Amino acid sequence: MIDEFIAQIDEKWHGAFIKLMEAIDENLPPGFEKSIDRNMITYNVPLTTYPKGYHVTRNTPLPFLALAPQKRHIGLYHMGIYSNPELLKWFQEAYAEAVPTKLNMGKSCIRWTSTKHIPYELIGELSKKMSVEQWITAYENEIQK
Repeated sequence: MIDEFIAQIDEKWHGAFIKLMEAIDENLPPGFEKSIDRNMITYNVPLTTYPKGYHVTRNTPLPFLALAPQKRHIGLYHMGIYSNPELLKWFQEAYAEAVPTKLNMGKSCIRWTSTKHIPYELIGELSKKMSVEQWITAYENEIQK
């Protein structure tokens, strides 16, 4: 199913998408589950690990990270950046050092409109920064606010 999804990605984004996915796959701590949801590759905390699941949509795994091939960009949605100001600061500073172009980012979405300056190694490093347990703790702290 994931291979079928990847085969349908626009040629413009295809190679970069695969490299980003590999950087995540090779570095993400154990315990996250990879799947496809809403035209994205997603990495979630499975219900077997966190039975409460995602509070917005009952009985669904807790989302953590998603990689989306869009029409005009590749998007990486990282909920850890959204919930952890120190991680966000680290990433923004590391990105500025590693990439000559300005960071195009929303609250949790990093966007690349060109494949020329995607920092694959930095995305691998970012992927290592939060374990399943750390994400669950951060998530529970956020929803209690």
